[in-house]
Amino acid sequence: MIHQYKLNGYNIVLDVYSGSVHAVDELAYDAIALLDAGDDRETAAQKLAAKYAGHPEVTDQDIQDCFDDIQELKEAGKLFSQDIYADHAFDFKGRSNVVKALCLHVAHTCNLNCEYCFAAQGKFHGESGLMSFETGKRALDFLIENSGTRRNLEVDFFGGEPLMNFEVCKQLVAYARSIEKEKGKNFRFTLTTNGIGITDEVIQWANKECYNVVLSLDGRKEVNDRFRKDLAGNGSYDRIVPKFQKLVKARGGKGYYMRGTFTHYNTDFTNDLFHMADDLGFSELSMEPVVSKAGSPEALTDADLPVLFDQYELLAKDMLRREKAGKPITFYHYILDLAHGPCIYKRISGCGSGTEYMAVTPWGDLYPCHQFVGDPAYKLGDIWNGVTNTALRDEFKLCNVYARPDCKDCWARLYCAGGCAANALHATGDIHGIYEYGCKVFRKRIECAVMIQVAKNLDPELAGTAPAPAAQDEDCESCGINC
Repeated sequence: MIHQYKLNGYNIVLDVYSGSVHAVDELAYDAIALLDAGDDRETAAQKLAAKYAGHPEVTDQDIQDCFDDIQELKEAGKLFSQDIYADHAFDFKGRSNVVKALCLHVAHTCNLNCEYCFAAQGKFHGESGLMSFETGKRALDFLIENSGTRRNLEVDFFGGEPLMNFEVCKQLVAYARSIEKEKGKNFRFTLTTNGIGITDEVIQWANKECYNVVLSLDGRKEVNDRFRKDLAGNGSYDRIVPKFQKLVKARGGKGYYMRGTFTHYNTDFTNDLFHMADDLGFSELSMEPVVSKAGSPEALTDADLPVLFDQYELLAKDMLRREKAGKPITFYHYILDLAHGPCIYKRISGCGSGTEYMAVTPWGDLYPCHQFVGDPAYKLGDIWNGVTNTALRDEFKLCNVYARPDCKDCWARLYCAGGCAANALHATGDIHGIYEYGCKVFRKRIECAVMIQVAKNLDPELAGTAPAPAAQDEDCESCGINC
């Protein structure tokens, strides 16, 4: 399977199963398209000869040389490669029940009242509550007990708003640090916050203890304050931006993300990203499309898609401009390492929700991830008794890209691993379904991300800006495929 597209002056051919990306001239682009459509070499050559008859720079020999080059790529496994992963897909997740990450819901309450919040203003459609230290301590013990030989363990302080239970966050980190050496573990903590509760103490603690900090801001003041309001209906922008700037400056501008949400009201979301970059000084950016019920005022529509696609292309081109100017920004969804990216296990299995990754409520209940919290049908168990709903866990273990019939013919499936199970459930009623709108957005983002890497490899002004090889995961368990 291949995927061809043109963007920013590049003719790009992506070979799905090998992961190879080719930037080609017009002749090769057309030749590959004809072969992909089913033409044999002779027929394709005749069609190309007719098309380029008025182009003296393209000779019959050039056409034959082009097909020879294509054949070499095929023989090298870099073009029209075969799917060698389907027979392994359901073996990967059957290997173990190792848990490597927890989303700790330390607070099911919030000091904001964001209208689009999937968590129902932090209560997750249930009662409000704060996690006790004893419950959080048991959650960390549960993680250690179920992490096998894995050394690096990840914990996200989440809510609601986790800083409404800051003292417990501090106590839990102190507990983890006191035992990690003895247990042979290394805890990596993340804080996800709306910023209202940030103080100098929070900044000092987060910069010492948190591997990453996710800061929620939707961009321009009028955009942010449309939905991100407090309980009295006041916008949050003026209160949180100075705190975010102070925290980021103290972190040295690294180890954070500005995480925004765009809706039907700001489909020109690049203006929000550029505001955060140019006016506020943030360089590490993320912007997510809202996921709302169809018909909701903020919900994205099919008519919005062409606008969104243009915005993603505009962003990609502008990022290259900034790179050349020596003032790069990072956009989370454009982070892509073509040479040393995620291994095939991760490309097939995805985020690991319900197996490697779980959410813990303030009362110690386990769910596949934060987006399933509050749905009794998806309760896995609890941190004292472990996973008791093993059938549900096994269902998630096998919920990979090859378990989703609608992904069968999608060229991007080994980049998204089938997408978000929660979004699929909410869109189709089945975790094996797909959230089609999200798929369309994702495919456009990947096209842009690939184009950026092509440019970084071919444009002399961008030489040396391609990502360095990623460090090998020291906790990698062999999946049986040489990657």
